[in-house]
Amino acid sequence: MGIQNFPAALQPIIQNGFLEREFEAALTSRLGYRMCADRQDFAVGIGETLTKTRAGLKPSVTTPTAPATNTNLDNGLTAATFGVEQFTITLNHYAATTDLNMVTSRVGIASQFLLNAAINGEQAARSLDELARNALFAPYFGGNTRVRTTLAAVGPNVSVDDVRGFQTVFVNGVQTPVGGSASLPVVIGSTSYTLVGASPDTVNTSSAPNGISGVLAFNTSVQIADATAGNTVTAGTASTIMRPNGRSNTSLLQATDVLTMASLLNAVAQLRLNAVPEIDGVYNCYLDPVSARQLFADNDFRQLFQGATSANQVFKSGMINDFLGLRFIPTTEAYVQAHPTIGGAVIRRPIIVGKGALIEGDFAGMAEADVAPDDSLISVVDGVAMVTREPIDRLQQIIAQSWYWIGGFCAPSDTTTNPTTVPTATSAAFKRAVMVEHVG
Repeated sequence: MGIQNFPAALQPIIQNGFLEREFEAALTSRLGYRMCADRQDFAVGIGETLTKTRAGLKPSVTTPTAPATNTNLDNGLTAATFGVEQFTITLNHYAATTDLNMVTSRVGIASQFLLNAAINGEQAARSLDELARNALFAPYFGGNTRVRTTLAAVGPNVSVDDVRGFQTVFVNGVQTPVGGSASLPVVIGSTSYTLVGASPDTVNTSSAPNGISGVLAFNTSVQIADATAGNTVTAGTASTIMRPNGRSNTSLLQATDVLTMASLLNAVAQLRLNAVPEIDGVYNCYLDPVSARQLFADNDFRQLFQGATSANQVFKSGMINDFLGLRFIPTTEAYVQAHPTIGGAVIRRPIIVGKGALIEGDFAGMAEADVAPDDSLISVVDGVAMVTREPIDRLQQIIAQSWYWIGGFCAPSDTTTNPTTVPTATSAAFKRAVMVEHVG
């Protein structure tokens, strides 16, 4: 598939690399959730799913060795090992294409050709950004939900709005379906119960973004006072979600519960309690323009910059950056959801992330010789392959411009970081991000 097979009008564009540069500019113009992902190559010939193991730490030793036990070959010591946990990345194939008819587009053909490349690049960038967003948010919604239907009578099964975070529990570092010995403590209302099963509904009615409604099964009966519609349900390993004024679930948020600097500082404190490393010195905060606007109206935020000179870039540019331990990254891909109980109100969700919160696996074989021969027009830009196919229709008029990506995203857990190794650590299974819910 050499350049000589393309129309003469397009050969100079391709030879000078204009098409590749146009694609690259569009692809890198949007920096969002994918920006926080650690990139790893997915090697060829190892299957479609990669499971990686992360080693934990051993507890501190603060008790001196007793002289009386310092005998024999073991010197009175008992061997101990460290904990491990696993996370899995699954390869998937994503692609899209655009056709260009040389006859019907012969006026200004070069511009149309480059325009197609630019639009393909934007589509690829947005697609990967949304894949990264979905993979990041899913586990950080986990373990946080509410009762959907009040129990008619005392019983062990409770209908909830979202079963994510309740379906599996970590056993020796491996995610295991809840059931039998793999139980999970869950607080419903004001009482703690033991979860032994979770099943999704046949018809999904969850109000959470990408949520999964379902039924939680407990080993004892749940009281009606606890299993009343709207009551909070929280797993013992639930991810941290910050809400203004101490609201315990999404449906309890009020119209006055807007984003404040205090909520963001609490999120930063939570990440630091779990010893989450920063990204180039600060944590990334992804938020939409309305969330950013509310922050500017917050009294604590305004007081922080009261008396600042005109040189202060915070108010000069209308943006905030690299202060209070946060790097603010505006995005239009943030989850926006209608409030489940207040008509016209909208739930917004900034998320604060640290290093390692998201992992991107790129298939290393996308540009191998058997996939992309030397005379083919395939360029890999930021991990995405751009393909330009010569006219192979009967009239040799239609050119195909396509892109594809083979890879996957996952959010690894941190169950081995616990109070025995990091005294301030929480019990959350996923610790490297904190979501903030507010109304806006």
